[in-house]
Amino acid sequence: MDALLGSAFAGVVGSDRWSAYRRFPAERRALCYAHLKRDFQGLVDRGGEAAPIGRWGLAEIARLFALWHRFRGGEVSRRDLQRQLVPLQARMGRLLWRGEENPDRKAAALCRDLNRWWPALWTFTRVEGVEPTNNGAERALRPAVLWRKGSFGSDSEGGGRFAERMLTVVASCRRQGRPLLDFLVAAGEAAVRGTPAPSLLPAPQGG
Repeated sequence: MDALLGSAFAGVVGSDRWSAYRRFPAERRALCYAHLKRDFQGLVDRGGEAAPIGRWGLAEIARLFALWHRFRGGEVSRRDLQRQLVPLQARMGRLLWRGEENPDRKAAALCRDLNRWWPALWTFTRVEGVEPTNNGAERALRPAVLWRKGSFGSDSEGGGRFAERMLTVVASCRRQGRPLLDFLVAAGEAAVRGTPAPSLLPAPQGG
């Protein structure tokens, strides 16, 4: 994780519940509800005592996404979003506390884990730019995955480094609305002249 993000990373990590992300405090994590939806669907598919927990979780997530889409569409403000989520948060809290006592071990484990990371379930309500899913990152990765499947990757370490860096440049420029060719030309000129390379970080707001 240090190699990927750097030891000084101070942003918010939107992710699934993979254990490597546990190094970040809950207030700096944003759990992905698309992954949680699959987790709760898994409990429904599991059947037995787990199924009611799964159905309840899916119902609350559906309500959450409906409200989020209204917020994204400009129908409600962030303050209204936070206010309207209060009863949903209360129901979700009851679900997790009851789920911890569920006889099904997988259902109980899921609910215990979500209770442990409770603040990370609601980061999207507090932090501008954070969403309730990491679908943006998944979409950004998709071209790289398709390239790897179609080309079988690279046979050399150098080729792998080139591919991963170029794919990063393409995805970053696209997300920021920056012309890819302009960035590549600036990077090439900097290399020839021995000047600092252009940054892939977004320009500061108002800059």
